[in-house]
Amino acid sequence: MEKYKCSLFVTIVFILSFSIQSKAQLFSIENQKALDSLNSIIDNPNSHDTSLAEAYVHLSDILYVSNIDTVIYLCENSVKIAQDGLNDYSDTLVQKSLLKSLADALNNIGFAYGEKGNISKKLEFYTKSLEIQEEIGNELGMANSYNNMAVLFKDQGNISRALEYHYKSMKLNEKNGNKRGVAISLNNIARIYEDQKDINKALEYYFQSLKIREEIKDKNLISIVLNNIGEIYRVQNDTSKAFEYFNRSLKLREEIGWKEGIGTSYGNIGKVYWDQKNYPKALVAFEKSYDIFKEIEHKQGMATSTSNIGNIEFINGKINDAEKHGQYSLELSREIGYPENIQRAAFLLSNVYEKEQKGMPALEMYKLYILMRDSINNEETQKANAQLQARFIYEKQKSIDDIENDKLIAIEKKEKEKQQIFTYATATILLLVVVFLYFVFNRLKITRKQKTQIEKQKNEVENQRDVIKIAHKEITDSISYAKRIQNAILPPARIVKEYLEDSFILYNPKDVVAGDFYWMRHVDKKILFAAADCTGHGVPGAMVSVVCNNALNRSVREYGITDPGEILNKTRDIVVREFEKSDQEVNDGMDIALCVLEGSTLTYAGAYNPLWIIRNGELLETKANRFPIGLSRNPQPYTTHTIKLEKDDVLYIFTDGFVDQFGGQYGKKYKANNFKNLLLDIYSKPMAEQRNLINESFEHWRGHLEQVDDICIIGVRF
Repeated sequence: MEKYKCSLFVTIVFILSFSIQSKAQLFSIENQKALDSLNSIIDNPNSHDTSLAEAYVHLSDILYVSNIDTVIYLCENSVKIAQDGLNDYSDTLVQKSLLKSLADALNNIGFAYGEKGNISKKLEFYTKSLEIQEEIGNELGMANSYNNMAVLFKDQGNISRALEYHYKSMKLNEKNGNKRGVAISLNNIARIYEDQKDINKALEYYFQSLKIREEIKDKNLISIVLNNIGEIYRVQNDTSKAFEYFNRSLKLREEIGWKEGIGTSYGNIGKVYWDQKNYPKALVAFEKSYDIFKEIEHKQGMATSTSNIGNIEFINGKINDAEKHGQYSLELSREIGYPENIQRAAFLLSNVYEKEQKGMPALEMYKLYILMRDSINNEETQKANAQLQARFIYEKQKSIDDIENDKLIAIEKKEKEKQQIFTYATATILLLVVVFLYFVFNRLKITRKQKTQIEKQKNEVENQRDVIKIAHKEITDSISYAKRIQNAILPPARIVKEYLEDSFILYNPKDVVAGDFYWMRHVDKKILFAAADCTGHGVPGAMVSVVCNNALNRSVREYGITDPGEILNKTRDIVVREFEKSDQEVNDGMDIALCVLEGSTLTYAGAYNPLWIIRNGELLETKANRFPIGLSRNPQPYTTHTIKLEKDDVLYIFTDGFVDQFGGQYGKKYKANNFKNLLLDIYSKPMAEQRNLINESFEHWRGHLEQVDDICIIGVRF
């Protein structure tokens, strides 16, 4: 059975920690209200999956300015909820909402990978997002994906595709009245004109973008276009205007706590000082920029800052330091594959090697510099720019003409339809009369044949009923015998009570046989016990449970292992070897919580299934490793946790059948938070009574709904 791998409790704590941090990061009042609202949705156990998936995406949209790693974490939660929901819900509107959240989450994950320098991952997730947006016809989502991919193509030097995707994005945003999207497209198109040295055209687009951004009062977007305008004035040697726009941009970015933007602003201010030959101040600005980019692992920014620092060291005669920074910048630039960064690093190194009289390395770096420069700015790119602009203007006018022409065609069509209505109506009535007469005659013939067939089928059904009855008895007998076999591998109640005197086990298989099982061994003075959940339930789950139970016994009996982490490592090896004997790939396995008790010392290891201990009214959770006992891509050793028990501690280990049960007023999952609250309410009661209360709570929650999975819960008081 596929499991939801994220604890809601852990997710909420993680998000709230960033919500608290966001206040220190000077989020706007509007953003803080949005954070509170989104956290309340996630904290609500009755929130629908569509709301949860959308809430995680919106949280990532706000929190990325403070920590880019939150984007991947939050959006992976959204992806998981959306993918599970697509299997659980058949309603068209719900499916479309989940697909939209899935596409938005994939887009944001791609953005985060790009910020960390993983360009192949960035393109992969952007492409997946665009495919889903096109599938559901979400034009605003398509526009966003086109824009993101255009920026990626531009950074890789593919200007033709970058322009094509920017114009696609802007057309869709204009069509849907999305001012924010139009402003972004205008800014990005301006950047391409700027790279092509068409400064007037670039400024025209930048100021159009700035006007729209100031209308919608988006500080983040305003800071970006102010920074870009400042760069144009810097290139034109208008120092005062360059400082003015760069500092306005920096101030806004510090207000919203956008670290990547702050690093970029310091880098640009450093370039202005460089142009003034004020190298000490330029170096300070470049070093600030590098420190910020290194903190957030922004490889492109690190490469640019490192190259700038190397250039100043070269000017100051620190040739060795300049060479080191140049080589580091080139290494980062090649890793992320951005031609502009490679060009800068290669030019620095060519100067360094020439200074060191290293002729061949200097020539190689200069050739690389020329190659990157030509790939960014070539004749084909300039032609593509003009052609795409002309095509965009033509298509915009054509769409207006097509609308007028469609109106005329619609009027003419209505007139023709009126003339044809009478003819069609008369013909239809006559046709219906003929069809009706044919139908009556045909039904008389069919009725005679059906009477004969019904008599024949009646006899066949009676014969098949007897066959089915015999087959059903054979299957029932086989399953009952399988139940006896599975019961034989479970520890008897008297053994459990002998070693865990004050305890209970709630074991409710979904079917006659189960994928869940509980396990116990006694070795020397150590008591080993576990709650395990094998893939599936019913007969398939029971077959897997036999393999996994045998692997646990062998790990302890044959190999003499009593450390829980080592037991799970050896058990995984045995299970994988057993399944590798099959000609087909078998991905079945087991989730488990395994405890070893020796006196007042408890050691624990787990695969997905945690350990909960309630001490003095507080629930203490020890998390499991998040990989199963079975085949996995990157298997890691399991962690052994050691806990010193205190008097009246109550321990709980369990599988996920209880918390995954659907029920309640809205047919939602029970979830871990509700289970924690239940245990906190009843932990002080006798263990036998706790078992009954948990079982009653489960039955009340599911009501008339079917039990979805096996249930195994073990409670022990010390």
